Amino acid sequence: MTRPPRAERPFGLSRGKPGHLPSLPTSRAAAVALSALVAACGVQGPPRPPRVEQPAAVRDFAAIQRGKKFVITFTLPTLATDGERLTKPLEVEIFRVITLPMGKPPASPPGGSPWKTFLEKDLGSPPRSPSVALEVAVTDAELMQFRDATWTFYLRTLTRGFRRRPVASGWSNAQSRTLQDVSQPVGPIQIQTTEKALVLRWPPPAQSISGGASREPSGYSVFRSPSGKAGTFQLLGETPTASYSDPNFQFGTPYYYFVRAFFKTSSNLAESDDSPVAEITPSDTFPPRAPSDLTAVFAGGIVDLIWKANTETDLAGYNVERRVEGAQIVKLNPTLLPTPVFRDTTVEPGRKYFYRVRAADRSGNTSAPSEEVEVEAR
Repeated sequence: MTRPPRAERPFGLSRGKPGHLPSLPTSRAAAVALSALVAACGVQGPPRPPRVEQPAAVRDFAAIQRGKKFVITFTLPTLATDGERLTKPLEVEIFRVITLPMGKPPASPPGGSPWKTFLEKDLGSPPRSPSVALEVAVTDAELMQFRDATWTFYLRTLTRGFRRRPVASGWSNAQSRTLQDVSQPVGPIQIQTTEKALVLRWPPPAQSISGGASREPSGYSVFRSPSGKAGTFQLLGETPTASYSDPNFQFGTPYYYFVRAFFKTSSNLAESDDSPVAEITPSDTFPPRAPSDLTAVFAGGIVDLIWKANTETDLAGYNVERRVEGAQIVKLNPTLLPTPVFRDTTVEPGRKYFYRVRAADRSGNTSAPSEEVEVEAR
């Protein structure tokens, strides 16, 4: 009996058990290609909305009257409310509310338009410091109408979003100041150099910024700079009178000063504008004190001199002077003596000698002579 022919298995298929699919050939290259294909076919998520850069609120806002202006200081925010860095230009808006005497200042920020707006270009050229100081002038009309009124300021910053819509920060802390009729700038400053200090004096202010007589200031603030350049002046101290002594100086070093008068009330502080800057490079024209307690002892053909040491910090040394009876005084040492002792080996027996000592400092100033002592060589 003839068997029917066997059906041919397709190439690559192997005999398997009933109910099982035959296995396919695989390789490392095929697996890598498959993984790449699956990855390339991943599902894309929904698009993210554009970031809204709302600046963090300013918390160190401060204001002070200085002459006919208010000086506003604060730190520009560098972060948005989402905790990420700001990348868009900042603008600054200042709001004010004026409360007449006996009125009650506002408890919350005002609505409406800002009093003053500062754009990015008004805040300084990059790279700029985050600490900002802005000056806002008070007009003569405002001074006459709102003198002694309380000016309350608020500040906020903003960026520009889609179609330049403003994205504003929260409100800063409030600052309330009473507008005072402070004095015109004081000056001119006169500076006297003494051995221990630079003494500054100036006339008290006579006229106020409104044109009337100035009331007496509460005191004066003194500022000093090593170069006189803007931004280099530092507060040196305060004084209740129109004079100030600066003991922290060095001869031959230039110094620059200006002064502000300040006016205090129970809850307010205002200042005059800066005085004209006064410059000085102090010169040391002050000699050391005369040496004291000079003693001369003759022994063995030699005269030994000793005296009390001077205590000046810039002392350079001493000169010993001698005269013989009936002759002129001569200096014995060719160079300055560093210590308060000297030995004279040039005396002759039977003659009287008179000695004195002078002190000299590093600026070339020489003291008056010490008291003269007499010794006889035997």
